[in-house]
Amino acid sequence: MIGKLIIKIRKCDAPIVAGLDPNLSLIPEKILDNAFSGFGETPKGAAEAVWEFNRAIIEALADVIPAVKPQIAMYEQLGLDGLEVFRRTVNYCRKKELIVIGDVKRGDIGSTSEAYARAHLGSVEIGSSSFVPFGEDFATVNPWFGTDGIKPFTDVCAKEDKGIFVLVKTSNPSGGEFQDLLVDGRPVYEYVAEKVNEWGAALMEGDYSNVGCVVGATYPEVGERLRALMPHAFILVPGYGAQGAKGSDIKGYFNKDGLGAIVNSSRGIIGAWKSDRYASFGPKRFDEAARQACLDMKEDINSNK
Repeated sequence: MIGKLIIKIRKCDAPIVAGLDPNLSLIPEKILDNAFSGFGETPKGAAEAVWEFNRAIIEALADVIPAVKPQIAMYEQLGLDGLEVFRRTVNYCRKKELIVIGDVKRGDIGSTSEAYARAHLGSVEIGSSSFVPFGEDFATVNPWFGTDGIKPFTDVCAKEDKGIFVLVKTSNPSGGEFQDLLVDGRPVYEYVAEKVNEWGAALMEGDYSNVGCVVGATYPEVGERLRALMPHAFILVPGYGAQGAKGSDIKGYFNKDGLGAIVNSSRGIIGAWKSDRYASFGPKRFDEAARQACLDMKEDINSNK
């Protein structure tokens, strides 16, 4: 699967993933009103608004970026109606030939981790039949449970040609409370990086592995260090845009081949129409604002590689 992602990145010349994290505050009032008129101010109504918003965003971005990253919490908060829209969103993205990174941050042990892996990357057998619950191409995974929590995912990845991104150094300020703790003089995140190399060794596709990692853009020096420690892991980079990072901050996340990282922006893309920079688009052209934000992000990143 990492090979397919690389092909898409090269085709678009854009190492960008758009986070489909639609809070209702980011959705134009007209879309909300239309959904509420049909389904009321209910979870169903909110979910339909999210779906219409997502569909327009996906249509606007499908030819300029390689991948999207729906954050499942934004859908779970709407209950079963939200999860149905998550599934519809994934299916629509794949119809548009976008790579889908499920931002689910799952992780557990034994049969529980196996169930998470099947739900998001594999299939579930029921009697003599099988079905695909969500069908993302990649999933984000929490390494806190160690190899017991990761192996069920890598097993499914090997079987289904899928991939994972393991949390190594997150972009939020308090992540360092645990990730930066020193063990024998080295931060914990470096030990996680070593395990990413170990877990990914059997899942190589050319120069890169289907086991990638998550390293926030908000810690450039750490990102450069981790790039050197994980030469074959693709880095999913959150923290660009709304969290303050820019293209010059993530230069060290890429390898000399110009690959090795894909940079996420969520609010900065889907909520671009609400920012001063793209205010001229207005709520009626929110999808065009998102497209322009991607094009500007592409120029910023590529000019700083």
